[in-house]
Amino acid sequence: MPTTRLVGVELRKMFDTRAGFWLMASVGIVSVLATAAVIIWAPDEAITQNTFSTAIGMPLSVVLPIIAILSVTGEYSQRTGLTTYTLVPWRGRVMAAKVVATLIVGVAAMFVALAVGALGNVVGSAITGLDAVWDITLSQFGNIVLANVLGMLMGFMLGVLFRSSAGAIVGYFVYSLVLPVAFGTLAAFQEWFRDLQPWVDVNFAVTRLFDQTMTAEYWQQLGVSTLVWLWIPLAIGLRAILRAEVK
Repeated sequence: MPTTRLVGVELRKMFDTRAGFWLMASVGIVSVLATAAVIIWAPDEAITQNTFSTAIGMPLSVVLPIIAILSVTGEYSQRTGLTTYTLVPWRGRVMAAKVVATLIVGVAAMFVALAVGALGNVVGSAITGLDAVWDITLSQFGNIVLANVLGMLMGFMLGVLFRSSAGAIVGYFVYSLVLPVAFGTLAAFQEWFRDLQPWVDVNFAVTRLFDQTMTAEYWQQLGVSTLVWLWIPLAIGLRAILRAEVK
């Protein structure tokens, strides 16, 4: 069975269930709603491409990882794993296809968001009577795509580790909401941790992709923090999937 067919099957699985369909549809829905909110409530000087991208990116940073989580945990919650791993006995090929499908969805979602934001920028500028401001460079857009892809991979990793939709989603919100507050508080009150935070706080390192020019040191901090929080746990989870009995 060719890899392209496996990837196509995994993409179709993402859309086939009602939950999957509406999660996919929510990418476009939240993009339109966020764009409309900026046009309605933002001041005239804030009608820029960067504002639209920021407004759209915030809800997508929640939706996209959940899509990645369900792409893995659906095999266990929907009990399709026995069929999947019988048709393709080497589970590594299935997981690789899931990763590729997840990345395709993430990148496609970012281009949809960019297109909706660009349309909102044109419409908003026409309404305010100002010239459209295109203040997102190609490198900045690439960093935004990378940040969202890393977020999706983090969700994928949690799905691989927990193999339970509820557990992985709770784990993601702990990772994205609780840990940044804990690390930020520790850095605020403990000077020894302040310089260490960028190396161990993956949210802190990923956030720089959105709002700062990445330096060589920032890239190193991103690499180290993702190694600790993403790649090592993902390797552990994949090893468990390859060896564990599917029930």
